[in-house]
Amino acid sequence: MIKLNNRKKNLKKKIRVGRGIGSGKGKTSGRGVKGQKSRSGVAIKSFEGGQMPLYRRLPKRGFNPINKDKVAILNLENIQNHIDKKKILTNSVINTESLKKLNLINKNSKKLKILGKGSIKSKINIEADLASKAAIEKLEKIGGSIQLKKN
Repeated sequence: MIKLNNRKKNLKKKIRVGRGIGSGKGKTSGRGVKGQKSRSGVAIKSFEGGQMPLYRRLPKRGFNPINKDKVAILNLENIQNHIDKKKILTNSVINTESLKKLNLINKNSKKLKILGKGSIKSKINIEADLASKAAIEKLEKIGGSIQLKKN
């Protein structure tokens, strides 16, 4: 089955460049005189006349997700050091807010993860978002507790 195209053809005439002085597009064919742009096969990609190009003005993003949750990590040995220095009290609950006040974790961090590096001697209670198996085992061994928040 053959489909017929019933649309009217474009009536505008094609400009034939380089066809003599009288045509208005003769000699240099509307390309001006000399220079890189007057030659054939030349395209200056992303060149903006010396202005900083768009692709260099925009920030590099790559594989860094914008909305990534910033997780602060804290080892048990770090906590023990601060208990020894009497900065952390053993009877209080250690959580994200209290650690931010003591400048132990970054104020921009959204979550807290406790890791099991080092040893802990004091019986403490911790509230955290995440914890490693080693950290949980070490805390329960000395009689401390860790409560993980539901995400």
